[in-house]
Amino acid sequence: MANERLRAAIFSSHLSIDDIAHELGVDRKTIERWIAGRLPYKRHRYALAHLLGADPAYLWPTQAAEQANELALAEVVAIYPVRSNVPNDAWLRLFEQAHEQIEVLVYAGFWLSEDPAVRRLLVRKAKANVRVRVLLGDPDSAEVHQRGLDEGIDTAISAKIANTIHNYRDVIATPNTQFRLHDTVLYNSIYRADEEMLVNTHLYGLPAHMNPLMHLRKVPGAELFSSYADSLERVWAGAQPLDRSERVVA
Repeated sequence: MANERLRAAIFSSHLSIDDIAHELGVDRKTIERWIAGRLPYKRHRYALAHLLGADPAYLWPTQAAEQANELALAEVVAIYPVRSNVPNDAWLRLFEQAHEQIEVLVYAGFWLSEDPAVRRLLVRKAKANVRVRVLLGDPDSAEVHQRGLDEGIDTAISAKIANTIHNYRDVIATPNTQFRLHDTVLYNSIYRADEEMLVNTHLYGLPAHMNPLMHLRKVPGAELFSSYADSLERVWAGAQPLDRSERVVA
């Protein structure tokens, strides 16, 4: 089937097929085949779209969607039906490979703070100039209170947050670490180390360990990893530094 969007874009550009072929370094017949419906190589799609002042996704909508889906699948290392199926040392292995940044977005994450190996690793990484950022839920926020009601555990999450802060007291005292309290609705818990992350989704009424988890690795040009990373950044931007709170961390 002919690509009428491409044909119209070429006509509107006032460029001849010979002009376009010359600019892209291809044969005239190649351009004609693209107009007839053949899909150009990726490098040619972007170069041609730029030349015509058009969006590649507009000129080749089906192909663009398929490519985006393929890239997203390439970012998925593993999917676990419930977090409790993930190997116990997965978080240690994730954080151990970090050379630039470690980021955690949770409400409490108490189970992680209980592990002395995790706490020692975070301190060691921070001292090695790895940026460590941890987002915990504000225990006084309506969002944390509602999550407790949803899970049928009332104020237990607020208590776990206080215990988590206490467990991390040595990490908090280490330079190159930042802790903030957030009051967002937590759709996913995120654990990131450089270009890999574990994303623990949240289903209504179920505790985090009973919810699915995805292991993602960033792939250039893909959007899945970046979407979760951007989400974490938005929460971070609206959160309050722990040292401005009235919490006792020692």
